[in-house]
Amino acid sequence: MTAQTLPEPETRWPAAVALLAAALLPLALPRALTLAPTWVLVPTNVVLLTGAILAHRHGRIKLTDSFSYSNLGLLTLSMLYSLVTLVLGLLHHAESAPRLLESAAVLWFANVIVFAAWYWRLDAGGPHARDGRVAHMEGAFLFPQMAVDAPGRKGVSLAEAESWRPGFIDYLAISFYTCTAFSPTDVLVLSRWAKIMMMLQAAMAFGTVILLTARAVNIL
Repeated sequence: MTAQTLPEPETRWPAAVALLAAALLPLALPRALTLAPTWVLVPTNVVLLTGAILAHRHGRIKLTDSFSYSNLGLLTLSMLYSLVTLVLGLLHHAESAPRLLESAAVLWFANVIVFAAWYWRLDAGGPHARDGRVAHMEGAFLFPQMAVDAPGRKGVSLAEAESWRPGFIDYLAISFYTCTAFSPTDVLVLSRWAKIMMMLQAAMAFGTVILLTARAVNIL
């Protein structure tokens, strides 16, 4: 591969599958915890996701971004509403302890997927911008491939030598680690917007997993 040859564009199906799962998660929540009836909320998210996929296949980048950000915005708003309502329900004992545990688990998975999608969508200009580069050399996150020298090529990063670029799974891993360790692990965070988002995500995960679950177990 020459320095001017672009590698294959990133496949979008992992992101599509994850976002579809996030769109379906409200079906596992009580109606009191959902932003709108599931027969409205779920189809709306699925339509927005489908629109983004079709627009991408036809090379309509701006339209793809419009559908994607609308979908992510709705998923984020829905998740925040559910989390706040769950906390209030916990304080007022509006839900049974087993139901609280189930809802907390659903919102934890939603947290992982939604924030992974935001990182994937925003880092280094987004997936379309990253597809236009030979290698991923700068962005909001410092992946190990960007910092480690390629074998036998001092001063040349592994990302540059192998024309490596992060995909959705890489951002899903960042999001998963943030929700489990409440901090970055193998990836350094460089940009302020990413640090703010990760602090928010870790705080939400802490509240969901530790505070809500501990309280629910306490009242079993």
